Amino acid sequence: MRKKVLVGMSGGVDSSVAACLLLEQGYEVCGATLHLYDNTGPPRPGARTCCSLADVEDARAVAYRLGIEHYVFNFGPEFRRCVIERFARGYAEGTTPNPCIDCNRAVKFGKMLERAELLGMDFIATGHYARVERDPAGGRLLLKKAKDAAKDQTYVLYMLTQEQLAHTLFPLGGLMKPEVRRIAAERGFGNAKKPDSEDICFVPDGDYAAFLEKDMGLRQKPGNFVDRRGNVLGTHRGLIHYTIGQRKGLGVTFGEPRYVLAKNAAENTVVLGGSEELLCTRCTVGDVNWISVPALGGPVEAGVKVRYSQRESPAVVAPLEGGGAEIRFRQPQRAVTPGQAAVFYQGENVLGGGTILAGNG
Repeated sequence: MRKKVLVGMSGGVDSSVAACLLLEQGYEVCGATLHLYDNTGPPRPGARTCCSLADVEDARAVAYRLGIEHYVFNFGPEFRRCVIERFARGYAEGTTPNPCIDCNRAVKFGKMLERAELLGMDFIATGHYARVERDPAGGRLLLKKAKDAAKDQTYVLYMLTQEQLAHTLFPLGGLMKPEVRRIAAERGFGNAKKPDSEDICFVPDGDYAAFLEKDMGLRQKPGNFVDRRGNVLGTHRGLIHYTIGQRKGLGVTFGEPRYVLAKNAAENTVVLGGSEELLCTRCTVGDVNWISVPALGGPVEAGVKVRYSQRESPAVVAPLEGGGAEIRFRQPQRAVTPGQAAVFYQGENVLGGGTILAGNG
């Protein structure tokens, strides 16, 4: 009997080719587009988001061309509760959450897997660039980097559990992006040249502060810019207008460049300092998910990424009581940001990852 796969089809080229390849590999495939947010407003020029009506139509067109069933699942309430409200709560508390990771955790690999099981499916699949293999020595499932290093998306998948990995397929993990576009063009997919989505779907114009104020009712109070010693340097417009490492748009001028070093929600202050003060030698991480091991028995060497676009930095990852971890960087890292993810790698394997709680010099 053929294995059944529910493919998350966003309307983009990657998920379309993922569905095509699985069908050609002999799986029984159906597509599912997740309705998460009413992205109907005009985006800013050049914005590349998902969740628009056009995306649903693109996914439906590919499913029709492949001759497979296509569903649209309304996960809007879950998306708002687990992603948008969490995003707003984090900004109110002075952190900078990563909504794409929260969406993967709660919706794409949470609710969609639940729906797949109800439909009698054996697997879900997405167009993410990553690979899953079983460790022949210990038997654990490993999350491995994609062949295309420039497109590797393991950073936003570190939260996947062993149970989720056991029921997830990543058909594109062994392909380069140009190969994927070539396959789409050869199969006659209308989205073969469609740009990748890069912007947050629920903030199509890129103005996070305006969204938080107007849509989420997050009212901000002006407060003080201060230095590390607490000396007042000026007045800020509200915490949500600033991110760690920001230099431009502070609204205050100094004799030399000043950067956002930290945000203190309890005191409603934004800490400013020089470029060298952004450097961090260690940080603590919470809500850690281990993948290649059940848990750490002691400190280990790993490559660590504290943002999606950066290269790994050599570090020591040490377990903490309560399930957290401490990262001690071999080389100081710039603008380590609470709320973002730190992901640990050993070679091609994802060791694990978690949410950055605090960093220090």
